[in-house]
Amino acid sequence: MKRLFAKISLFFLATLFLFSCDAVKRLEENQQLLEQNQIYVNGEKTNQTSVYGQLDQEPNTKLLGIPLRLHFYNLARPHIDSVLNEKYIQDSVKFRRLVNRLSRKQFDQLIQNKKDFNAWLKRTGEAPVILKNKDIEDSEEKLRSYYWNNGWFNVTTSSEIIPLEEEKKARVEYFVETGKAYDVDSIKTRISSPVLDSIYNEHDQNSVIKSGRQYKTLDYNAERDRLTSLFRNNGVYNFEQEYISFDADTINTNYNVNTSVIIGDLPTAEEDTVKNSFKIHKISRVNIITDYKFTNKNKPLLDSAQVKGGYYLYSYDELNYKPEAITDAVFIRPGRIYRDIDRTRTYSRLNSYRVFKYPNIQYMPDPEDSTGTDLITNIFLTPQQKYSLGFNFDLSQSNIQKFGIGFGGSLLIRNVFGGAENFEISARGSIGSSKDAVTNSSEDRFFDITEIGADVSLTFPRIFFPINTEKLVPKYMSPFTSLSIGVSTQTNIGLDKQNITGELNYKWTPSKKLTNSFDLLDIQYVRNLNAANYFNVYRSSYQDLNEVVNSVNVVTDPAYLNGSGNLTIPKGANAFINDINNNRSTTTGLTTNQSQIVRNIGERKQRLTENNLIFASNFTYLWNTKDNLYDREFTRFRIKLETAGNFLYAASSLAGLDKNSNGNYDVLGVNFSQYVKPEIDFIKHWDLGHQNIFAIRAFGGIAIPYGNANSIPFTRSFFAGGPNDNRAWQAYDLGPGSSGGRNEFNEANMKLALNLEHRYNLFGSLNSAFFVDIGNIWNVLDIVEDDASTFTSFSDLKDIAVGSGFGLRYDFNFFILRFDVGFKTYNPGRSLGNRWFKEYNFGHAVYNVGINYPF
Repeated sequence: MKRLFAKISLFFLATLFLFSCDAVKRLEENQQLLEQNQIYVNGEKTNQTSVYGQLDQEPNTKLLGIPLRLHFYNLARPHIDSVLNEKYIQDSVKFRRLVNRLSRKQFDQLIQNKKDFNAWLKRTGEAPVILKNKDIEDSEEKLRSYYWNNGWFNVTTSSEIIPLEEEKKARVEYFVETGKAYDVDSIKTRISSPVLDSIYNEHDQNSVIKSGRQYKTLDYNAERDRLTSLFRNNGVYNFEQEYISFDADTINTNYNVNTSVIIGDLPTAEEDTVKNSFKIHKISRVNIITDYKFTNKNKPLLDSAQVKGGYYLYSYDELNYKPEAITDAVFIRPGRIYRDIDRTRTYSRLNSYRVFKYPNIQYMPDPEDSTGTDLITNIFLTPQQKYSLGFNFDLSQSNIQKFGIGFGGSLLIRNVFGGAENFEISARGSIGSSKDAVTNSSEDRFFDITEIGADVSLTFPRIFFPINTEKLVPKYMSPFTSLSIGVSTQTNIGLDKQNITGELNYKWTPSKKLTNSFDLLDIQYVRNLNAANYFNVYRSSYQDLNEVVNSVNVVTDPAYLNGSGNLTIPKGANAFINDINNNRSTTTGLTTNQSQIVRNIGERKQRLTENNLIFASNFTYLWNTKDNLYDREFTRFRIKLETAGNFLYAASSLAGLDKNSNGNYDVLGVNFSQYVKPEIDFIKHWDLGHQNIFAIRAFGGIAIPYGNANSIPFTRSFFAGGPNDNRAWQAYDLGPGSSGGRNEFNEANMKLALNLEHRYNLFGSLNSAFFVDIGNIWNVLDIVEDDASTFTSFSDLKDIAVGSGFGLRYDFNFFILRFDVGFKTYNPGRSLGNRWFKEYNFGHAVYNVGINYPF
């Protein structure tokens, strides 16, 4: 493998060398390839991305210093038609031979394919950036504009082309002399409309333009946006941004800018005898048509309802909605002044119902108002279909199963109770083939994993609570209540589980960037149907037990063993563990370390085979600055706090229930879980330009058991590894600590993770990335006593794993197919001093396939 890697590296380096000699092959004699730009500001070199972004010409994009896309472009023939004509058409012998062998139609297709391939090379590649004096002059002008717009009104720019030693290559040096910057001094106003003048003076303290600050054109643009929003949210319905202008005086001002804010009044037509002027408009009435269609526009309205406050609902057929459910989503209120924000919030809230198509809101003057200030609001709602069916089908592969088929369906019923509630029923199922058979059945079946489940959910567009929460969560925050129940059963995967879940969730959005979610009830009951099969599933634990029982000095009951001298499953293995836990004389000769190994296996078996009852509540705070799917630079910050078991513990204590032999309460025969679990997740993306993104993710979480529990349920534990975590390890293979991932499914109750990734475009829709993944899991403050697995002090941070690698990603627009190769860079499972780069080769690499980016 080392020789193969060396050959691959040598081939790669040789290819890069040949490419480097080929970069200028398409350039003419008097042309130069732009290799680098350098900008000097007041004699000092600058690296500011915003400054370099002003340049018209930028060097060809490079990967590891090589302009890969340029070389792809150079593979294309510049005059493909002439080349093909000379090679295939003018050579009559070759032409006749090919036509006779292929037929004329196939020959024409061959020529077209070669043209198409040549065009693909050009599209995929990147044309050489050839120095042009016009582009350099334009870049100088843009640099001048950039610094002028930031307050340096006396800025000058120049440039120089520096030929490089490599033939036909050059760099351009730009020189910027800024001079002294101008600051904003006095700010005066010339506002023609008394109405606008009054509104302006009430809010002038919020002006973006501040005296004493350095002049920036962007501040003036932002002030224009602020004033437009201010007026339109204070009743001036017909105000437009074009009425605002600024006058900046810099003559003999000693590097100061004296600003005048100029706002005109409504223009008056020549034929009008009365001068027009801006007025404060208010809403007199709101009409809502709940079943509008273009085909119905000339039909009579047959049903109507009126809601207190000036809301009138109409319908061409029978009104199918509770009037208050519709008006609750309307922030435009009769009797109040016109506000843009009310219209925006109404759009957003009605869309979130998922009951109507995109609504249409229109305003018209009230014909009964002689002052010309009243507006009638007409809202046209087009219902979506009441019933929607959905189906899904997928194929999967993981470290647990070598092949899986999933399928499911759902039925959505909109407006089920007339209050814009949505009711959804969904069912799912899957079958799969496991990598290792874990059942005792003599049947040899390919599909030995099955799962079936169903869920029902009901969503209310309001906070469904016994008391009024309007003051705490106003309706502009788009509150929703979701009640869901789910059941599932898994068979033939070893322990065979039944799972029942229930959730009462409240969700609201205080702002565009902030979302809050509160699970008042998050209930889960897990029942293991085949706990006796534990050691058939967790083979490594079984092998460790046999290693102990077959030690030289260990003596145990022969009834525990099979004909091969190994422990029988489950009786022998369970009896052997019980002997050690209870110090029975049936088994003797174990060392202290061997006894601890057996106790650890017994504790893990007990925890993973016991039934779980989780009665939890949690709150999630999510701050996300990502505006849309194509936003390349954003921040995402999530905090989640979950607590479980407190209500059941208090109820059991107040009810005077008896505790079990372990000193804990049982509910429905189950030792319910009690813990607190905080999590912090931070993601940041930086747009470096040229389709380059640098992304990081930091995660920290801990689940601390207390009261009625001394461990965390498997379903609420942390794991490490996999395509969305540390990609140098498979899922569940990393940790805990320095234990080396000895179990099939390694999990713990504390996790730290840090991921760094540089993403860049190769060509077309194919992207790539380099990444470094850091992190691990540990046990802390729970039942696990293994030193290698537990976190006791900051010195245990030496067991943080480091993985690194690279990947390819193909963008299909609606999803991204991702392939990553991860290498174990620092493996805490190895001995100290022998952890760095010991398995850094393709033979020990982990290959991950995923959908979309990992973070």
